[in-house]
Amino acid sequence: MNIQEQIEAYITSQPEPKRSDMQALHHLILHVIPACKVWFLDGKNSENKTVSNPAVGYGIHTIHYADGKTREFYQIGISANSTGISVYILGIDDKKHLAQTYGEKLGKASVSGYCIKFKTLNDIHMDILEAAIRYGVEVTSEK
Repeated sequence: MNIQEQIEAYITSQPEPKRSDMQALHHLILHVIPACKVWFLDGKNSENKTVSNPAVGYGIHTIHYADGKTREFYQIGISANSTGISVYILGIDDKKHLAQTYGEKLGKASVSGYCIKFKTLNDIHMDILEAAIRYGVEVTSEK
């Protein structure tokens, strides 16, 4: 299966309304960053053990480790979890920015330094989520 097929299978495997919400987020992010690299992580490590929820990723961000090594990873990610959906906005240096800027305006969501979690899209303001995604892409895009 190619990446697009894996993403389609992952999204369609979700129960409703999560399936429709994941599809809507997928389309929104592709609208925000249309020519981006798309990733699919199945949540398994090199020994094929499940270590995280599967995730769909968008864009490219270089992670710089303290030992000088680097690794390409996605800028924006979405993942189904047991209570709803997580949207990951990775690479933002200021870990308080998402919560302070978008937290109270988003609706019924919890916001950490890089993750926005909510039960359904009906619980949040999509325009605010889109603004947070756009911010994340803007500040982590490679120059």
